Amino acid sequence: MNDSKHKLMVQHLDRKIQIYNQLLNVNVPNKGWLHTIRKAYKMSLRQFSERLGVTPPAVEGYEKREKTGNITLKSLEDAGRALNMKLVYGFVPIDGSIQKTIENRAKEIALDIVKTTSNSMILEDQKNSNERLQKAVEEKTKQLIDEMPRYLWD
Repeated sequence: MNDSKHKLMVQHLDRKIQIYNQLLNVNVPNKGWLHTIRKAYKMSLRQFSERLGVTPPAVEGYEKREKTGNITLKSLEDAGRALNMKLVYGFVPIDGSIQKTIENRAKEIALDIVKTTSNSMILEDQKNSNERLQKAVEEKTKQLIDEMPRYLWD
C-alpha cells in the first residue's frame, strides 16, 4: 500500500472510531448488560429463553459468561436481538488515535536506535549534544512514520 493510501486509511479509521471515545466512561453493570436489561424489561429467565430459543439454564449461562467476559460475540449478538437490542462492537485507541499510537511507537523505536548509535559514539569518544540527540530522534521518528516498516511492531 502506498504512503498516501495508507495515510488516508489511518485518517478514515481514526474518524470512524472517534465515536467510541464517548463510551469510555460507560461502566458495564455489575451483573452484566444481559441481566440488567432483562430485569429492566421485567422479563423472566423463561421469557428470555423462549425469545432466544434456548433453555432457562442456558440463559443463566449467557449471563454468567457475559459477566466473566467469556461469552462470544455471536452469543451477545443473539441475546441482544432477543432483547430488541443491537450489539455495537469497537475499539478505542489508548493513545487517543491510531495515528498517535503509530507516532508513539515510532518514537520508542527511534529512541532505541538513537541510544544504540549514541552509545557506540560515546565508546569512540564522539559524544553528541542533547540537542543533536533530540533532533536525531525526531528525524528518525518521522522517517519511521513515513516508511512504516514491519519491524515497527516487533
